[in-house]
Amino acid sequence: MKNIVILTGAGISAESGLRTFRDSDGLWEGYNIEDVATPEAWEHNPVMVQQFYNERRKSVLEAKPNAAHYALAALEEKYKVTIVTQNIDDLHERAGSTNVVHLHGIITRSQSSIKPELTYPIDGWEIKMGEKCELGSQLRAHVVWFGEAVPMIETAAAICAGADLFILVGSSLAVYPAAGLIGYVDRGVPKYIIDPNIPSVNVRGNVIKIQEKATIGVPALVNELLKD
Repeated sequence: MKNIVILTGAGISAESGLRTFRDSDGLWEGYNIEDVATPEAWEHNPVMVQQFYNERRKSVLEAKPNAAHYALAALEEKYKVTIVTQNIDDLHERAGSTNVVHLHGIITRSQSSIKPELTYPIDGWEIKMGEKCELGSQLRAHVVWFGEAVPMIETAAAICAGADLFILVGSSLAVYPAAGLIGYVDRGVPKYIIDPNIPSVNVRGNVIKIQEKATIGVPALVNELLKD
């Protein structure tokens, strides 16, 4: 069975109404990234950071998967599929994808402030100040902030190295180390890039560019793959 690896970025979630910090104004929902997405921000104002992620979580839970999410899930009918996502939402899972690696965490879980690998499900959309992990530290969103390690990056690199076919959807390849994952894909493997603004890629070999938004380009490609 052919092994398809898909790397998804903010563009696929944007079509479900979720804004990203790569929007044209350089802000994420009106906030500077340094104020809400760094360990220093948490140390300086944990209440504001907690509230910010509570609001983002509420938006994620209200959002619905789109045609691109559902199309990627449909690939599992015929192929072994692994989705590596830069996104912190759970839209891939809700669309039916069963093998999703979250590089930057998932906002629908909480984690210990002092031991990131201690994670917990969240009842509802809110983590309250005073809610603590089993070690006694405050719970925060299970999201990798700028300046923190990306614990799943080596796993993701190995997954990409084993791809028989690679698809990049909705990523500007601007955030490292995730942006380097395409470099682990074997030179001879077909690499599809789906985005209205095709990012420049420093890779050799078989690159096929589909200059469309995710909800148009992904279902079209998936239909072709399911015909093969």
